[in-house]
Amino acid sequence: MAGNTVEISDANFSSEVLSSSVPVIVDFWAEWCGPCKMLGPIFEDLASEYAGKVVFGKCDVDSNPQMPAKYGINSIPSMLFFKDGNIVEQHTGLLAKPQLKAKIDRAFEIR
Repeated sequence: MAGNTVEISDANFSSEVLSSSVPVIVDFWAEWCGPCKMLGPIFEDLASEYAGKVVFGKCDVDSNPQMPAKYGINSIPSMLFFKDGNIVEQHTGLLAKPQLKAKIDRAFEIR
């Protein structure tokens, strides 16, 4: 993964997401997905902006089928927002940076 994002897999999902002491956003994506590629730079920018406050993880659905199936991911890009191991927000589809930033601030109560 590039820069400030963390690669999330079926194997490390529990340790990287569910056991994280800071909030985590998992972007479920695939290489062949056009909207996923458009979300990538936005996700990376926000990962840099929220460094230390929120972990931004990317889970390739083709390489890691178990977690998307467990969480009912049927369309990509889909983002799940986890706090203390629980889903507090979710979004399917592409979001512009200001809208995603607002959703993050609301979900994780960041001022």
